[in-house]
Amino acid sequence: MTGIASFLLLLALPVHAQFGRGDGVWSTSGGDAQRSSWVRTDPKISPESMQKPGFGFIWKVKLNNEPRQLNSLTAVSLLDRYIGYRGFRSLGFLGGSSDNIVALDTDLGRVEWQKRLTPASAPQGSLECPGGMTATVSRPVTTAFPAMPAGRGGGGGRGAAAKSAVGAPDEGAVTIAEIAARAGAGPGGPGGRGGAGRGAPGGPPRRMPNYIHAVSSDGMFHSLWVSNGEEPDPPVRFLPGGTNVYGLIVVNNVAYAATGQRCGAAPNAVWALDLESKQVASWKADGTDIAGTEGTAFGPDGTLYVATTGGDLMALEAKTLAVKGAYSGGKPGFVSSPVIFEMKDKTLLAAATKDDRIHLLDTASMSSAVYQTPASADGSASSSGAFAAWQDASGNAWLLAPAANAIVAWKVSEQSLERAWTSRELVSPLAPMVLNGVVFAVSSGEYRTQDAKMTAPQRAQRSAPAVIYALDGATGKELWNSGKTITSFVHGGGISGGSSQLYLGTYDGTLYAFGFGIEH
Repeated sequence: MTGIASFLLLLALPVHAQFGRGDGVWSTSGGDAQRSSWVRTDPKISPESMQKPGFGFIWKVKLNNEPRQLNSLTAVSLLDRYIGYRGFRSLGFLGGSSDNIVALDTDLGRVEWQKRLTPASAPQGSLECPGGMTATVSRPVTTAFPAMPAGRGGGGGRGAAAKSAVGAPDEGAVTIAEIAARAGAGPGGPGGRGGAGRGAPGGPPRRMPNYIHAVSSDGMFHSLWVSNGEEPDPPVRFLPGGTNVYGLIVVNNVAYAATGQRCGAAPNAVWALDLESKQVASWKADGTDIAGTEGTAFGPDGTLYVATTGGDLMALEAKTLAVKGAYSGGKPGFVSSPVIFEMKDKTLLAAATKDDRIHLLDTASMSSAVYQTPASADGSASSSGAFAAWQDASGNAWLLAPAANAIVAWKVSEQSLERAWTSRELVSPLAPMVLNGVVFAVSSGEYRTQDAKMTAPQRAQRSAPAVIYALDGATGKELWNSGKTITSFVHGGGISGGSSQLYLGTYDGTLYAFGFGIEH
């Protein structure tokens, strides 16, 4: 290969700022394999900077998407510092309920490309089984816990200073040599399909991901180039069509997803698709459903954890989905996906049951809980489809649960949970995200009712516009809110962010960006 050809190949590879979990950006549902919804550091966002002017609305884009019942846009997956023929780019990818994938330049709020994954519009389903694309699009991730940052404000992203280095004579810049070394080789070529390489579970990636992955409404698994949305290979059969799919994630060349509510022909189950052999394995939640909104969570050794509405919390082997361990939370069953986090030398897991108990487990011993909060009726955990988990600068671990009308923060010790603060009142809050010690909570505005006769349009008409709140992670103090900027409510989807910006898609097909603008 000539020097020019090699350089052009390198331009097609993504380069990433190392400031968070995995490759440092929000890559999948819940941000990472542990579903922590936590970006560890940021060059501009902090509890201190959020009390000063500068953070606010940046742009909005109205996307071409037709809702299916209340289902509309998925959360955004991010790719920072992608280098192509136009130079360094920051890209965001999201799906729409009408089976569209959209890529945007997140600096400019400009659509880069759009791709429809199915040829025709699917019929409207029911409120429980809305049809269309339901799972967040995903980029490959690793299961390893990253090193903790030295302090706040570190890392890369838009606000960080540019760096350069000079290589040896006739060998080019050091940065190009680093890219070439990281590109590697293996199944799928440079930047192979799985992205995280074929090394040991939880190990560092051997090559960089060039793909965005999605599951369309017909159950097919798609791998699209991040640069233009083209599919180099035909889609692969993964799931039955017409199912509720959530928690799509790609780890070590295996794609995982959960299906629930017995929609379509799929049982309530966890599924694994080996991207090399194209073989599919499944673990079925017999007689019950998969709990929560984010499917499975991964421990650093690659073990999957999944909770069920029947009260079981299962540990599954990575490829075969064989049962490795189990915990019984009892009736009335779990309502949240598990979240995995570390404390000292332990890997802990938390999940919530319908009676407002939070179960804290050490993954090294699944037979019993380390601690359970008392059962209650105040909704402090029963609305928790998913948690967020993070650590402050002092090493204290925190859990954040979306309750019925607020975000509740719990401080974690090795053997207990202490309720620390409760946010202001929120309307049907989504699972929050944490960015460098700042909690971003979303009052979704969605009108929820137990009236089965109420239609999706009636619920939409009664809903209110969403509002984003920035809270101090240690105290719950409100630092900022989006006011009346957002004009529609949110159902499903969720907030995501990194590199000093955050993103939220609404029911009417509009994607909003907030943050500190880039410096030109």
